Amino acid sequence: MSTFLVYTPPAAGHVFPLVPGLRALAARGHRVHLRTSPELAAQLTAAGIIGGRLEASAVDPRISAHVAASHDPGGRHVDELSDLLARSAWEAQDLHAAVATVRPDALLVDANTYGAATAAQTTGLPWATVVPSVLPYPGAGIPPYGMGLRPRTGPWGALRDAVLWKVVEKAFGKALLPGLNDVRRAEGLPALRSPLEYVPGADRVLVLTGEPLEYPRTDLPAHVRIVGGQPWDPPADEPAWLAEPGEPWVLVTCSTHYQGDEALAATAIEALRDEPVRVVVTLAGAYDSATLPQAPRVRVERFVPHAAVLARAAAVVCPSGMGIVTKAVAAGVPVVAVPFGRDQPEVARRVAQAGTGVVLPARRLDAARLRRAVRSAIALRDRARAVAATIPPGDAAAARFADAAGELLGLRAGRSAPSTCPA
Repeated sequence: MSTFLVYTPPAAGHVFPLVPGLRALAARGHRVHLRTSPELAAQLTAAGIIGGRLEASAVDPRISAHVAASHDPGGRHVDELSDLLARSAWEAQDLHAAVATVRPDALLVDANTYGAATAAQTTGLPWATVVPSVLPYPGAGIPPYGMGLRPRTGPWGALRDAVLWKVVEKAFGKALLPGLNDVRRAEGLPALRSPLEYVPGADRVLVLTGEPLEYPRTDLPAHVRIVGGQPWDPPADEPAWLAEPGEPWVLVTCSTHYQGDEALAATAIEALRDEPVRVVVTLAGAYDSATLPQAPRVRVERFVPHAAVLARAAAVVCPSGMGIVTKAVAAGVPVVAVPFGRDQPEVARRVAQAGTGVVLPARRLDAARLRRAVRSAIALRDRARAVAATIPPGDAAAARFADAAGELLGLRAGRSAPSTCPA
């Protein structure tokens, strides 16, 4: 039996997509130790996920406290790269502490935990970066990441991509490299010259998505594994009201990791109040339902299991977070993607490119536009179902994840013993 230490940010959107793959590893006889927030560890324990070969422990409380305090008194969340880098030194220390306690044979480290990923390189252990979204790395025919641009073919498309990838590399490097290189220096590692060097730095890169959301790649680096999306919801009873006869449902979701997207819930209620649909709004980390407008055939909930709603949904309206998009596309439910930030413009573009939904930029969000977007999305239902039929089941992705993680064990021979936190 081998031991995997899995290090994540304290965010459900980064932890839940790992659950099927981690369970597959445990089913193969491996010990799996998940490092996450105490709340998520408790939730997974209550759901019966943690137990036996699957363990969990809490990250450094300074990390959880930083995340909890990451929106200002006005309620506007600044979820920028500097926010992630601000906790990177704590992550590096925490990763070393976890290695000393767990004594793993291999590491799986979320791509957004820059400090932990840096520290992983000094442990002497084989390790993988886990990317819970589309791969932010150039390739033939791959548009520059983060701009939400359509793919373009031919010489002009290649020229556009080459030029704009340089722009992205420079801008991302300016934001990322000073803070990241500070952590690297503290770990005794050389500075990076380009942010694109971050992806090749791991022994393996496990990307938790696949076609149609991941563009086909003809020149993928040899250590990258596109394992596919693994939709997962915490077990929960299906609410009785969901099965009541009536118009089809439209699911409106806010981000599980707060980003100031309250306007989406309020606008959706105004946009759909007179449409021939029922609406369920899940607020997640957004705000108190008392401030929302009231309307018939609208339910506002903190959480509802997505799978149960998607089975009855005509459309999904969301900020195009990777988790809900993966679930909706796999279920054949068209998406209205309203990206607010992070990787969302890129994910939204993939939805539109696959023909499984439409994009409405957050800056153009109003009731009339959103109403039209929902009608357009519902008209794509046949296309969305056809695309869903081409996606392998989630257990196939979990098996590929376990296969790719297992490759790390073959790299263990010849590695030095795990280090402890540098002085």
